[in-house]
Amino acid sequence: YEIYRNEVLQRLGQTREKLLKLCGKLSDIRKKCAKKLGKELKQALRELNFEEVHFEILVNPCPEMPASDGYDDIEFIISTNKGEAPKPLNQVASGGELSRIMLAFKTVLADKDDIQTLIFDEIDTGVSGRTAQKVAEKMAFIAKTHQIICITHLPQIAAMADNHFLIEKNTEQQKTVTTITTLDDKHTICEIARLIGGAKMTEATWTAAKELKEQANIYKEN
Repeated sequence: YEIYRNEVLQRLGQTREKLLKLCGKLSDIRKKCAKKLGKELKQALRELNFEEVHFEILVNPCPEMPASDGYDDIEFIISTNKGEAPKPLNQVASGGELSRIMLAFKTVLADKDDIQTLIFDEIDTGVSGRTAQKVAEKMAFIAKTHQIICITHLPQIAAMADNHFLIEKNTEQQKTVTTITTLDDKHTICEIARLIGGAKMTEATWTAAKELKEQANIYKEN
């Protein structure tokens, strides 16, 4: 029994040593790739109007906890405002910021993941103006390789879509009924104008909506 036990312990030690060596090689690869990916993500975040962003990926080896995917603990560190110390992503970002950060991830990894459809629900939370336009452009870029379904109330993002649907809630016989209507080009302009100016349609809002849609089409063609 003692002889067998010692043999098993010896094999176990040799196997663990081999495992740790392989985990070390994997960790080295991760650290190298983390620097490259971190730079690409930082640039993508700046393009989404995080002008003072600090972002890095930390690869922390934990040799006492090896597993089938190595022994690294990965942490995303970010600061979105100048003068703020970088902190873990889940402690810093708001809901709207998290949506834009995820959009940056998807932009960088657009040609590498196997996800066919992405759903963005209210990605426009907390953004407007120039930032909204940047978000719309990034979504158009991802849409070249993925199907994008986006629920939005911002005209810049709505105008960038290839197909438009109007979602409405109405009361019928004391029940709330949700309807989804496919919009043609004319009604698409009407809805974008409504997002710009509210319920009352004016010539100015119609013209602005038409120009916004035309600019979006030109951007996608180029």
